[in-house]
Amino acid sequence: MATLLKRIFTAFDPPSAEKRSDAIKIGILGAARTAPMSLIVPAKSHPEVIVQAISARDRTRAEEFAKKHGIPQVMDSYQEILDDPNIDAIFIPLPNTLHMEWPCGPFARASTYYLRSHRLFNMPELSQPNAPVILEAFHNRFHPAVQLLHSFVTPADVVHVYADGMVPWAYTSKGDIGFNYRMGGGSMMHMGTYSFAMIRAIYDAEPEECLSVDYNVFDDGEHDKCDYAAKATFRFPNGGIAESYGTLRGPLLWKPSEVRVTHKGVVVDDPSLPKTQEKVRTRHVTMHGFMHAVVWHRIDVKDAYAIRNKADGSPIKKWSESKSYKAYTFKEAGGEFAKLPGEDWWMSYRHQLEQFVNRIRGRGTQYWISADDSIHQMRMVDMAYEKSGLGLRPTSSFQ
Repeated sequence: MATLLKRIFTAFDPPSAEKRSDAIKIGILGAARTAPMSLIVPAKSHPEVIVQAISARDRTRAEEFAKKHGIPQVMDSYQEILDDPNIDAIFIPLPNTLHMEWPCGPFARASTYYLRSHRLFNMPELSQPNAPVILEAFHNRFHPAVQLLHSFVTPADVVHVYADGMVPWAYTSKGDIGFNYRMGGGSMMHMGTYSFAMIRAIYDAEPEECLSVDYNVFDDGEHDKCDYAAKATFRFPNGGIAESYGTLRGPLLWKPSEVRVTHKGVVVDDPSLPKTQEKVRTRHVTMHGFMHAVVWHRIDVKDAYAIRNKADGSPIKKWSESKSYKAYTFKEAGGEFAKLPGEDWWMSYRHQLEQFVNRIRGRGTQYWISADDSIHQMRMVDMAYEKSGLGLRPTSSFQ
């Protein structure tokens, strides 16, 4: 318990690193409540990152935000941040409708790197030409535990995936952008998209079809296009099925996110068996806490074995073996990951920032979310909204 508490407290209040003279200076567009955990806190411990400036629609709000979080500069407009030659990168935690306009608008600098919050708006926006270098911030995918999870999965053999995530109802309200259709609201945009991303990564493929979507909306005539909870089912090229459930109005008692992976039975080598018999393994992998693994997570691997006759498939012997794993650092993950940097208190956001800096510096990146990946991700979200009948989230007017 003491180790857990120390890890969590340090994650949210990390030690301050001495900044290098050539540190990357980042400007924030908008005084969003997600910015501290997504960028400001992780940057504190990174010697090559300085959160230099912020702008918001309300300058007073921006000044209060800057004072609270130790940001040196407050600028009058988003454009002023984009125009400042001393700003090396931009963080965009704005509502979905504005995610394309600022990095791809006529006044954006082609040389600027953009680290943006986790979701784009819809697929047509993302595939426009001449887009700058953008990292879509699916932070959880950078954590050592998620990378370890994938080492237990054989995508071609996966037949079923279930993934879920939730936000307790007390942390949301109808006034949030998550319930604002014009701002790209909806649980599949804000919560389900994390599960969709995990499913795509596990199958290492793109869904061929959305088979069904069941959703809940507020029956008030105002929020009827924004799902506050949704279950979606997809079919993948290998015939596998995936189910996702996400809600912005979950129970007050928070449940960690979860992903469950079922493999088909495969024959595994066993030299001790006679030639008339074969050994078959069916693997089940479950990860609890894939969203915020720094708080707590566990990976359970259960292998069900059977010895059977080759001639007719009749079983001779059955048993199962189970083991649980955790990886708060890459060293703990072991194997190919063992030499990668990190502390046990690094949030997934901190691991993400590490790779973002590596990319800007021209160093190798252990993991990256490409523009193509983002396009495929948004196509899956669009597929679900089309199937639901709620329709795509509105396309930004920016072209």
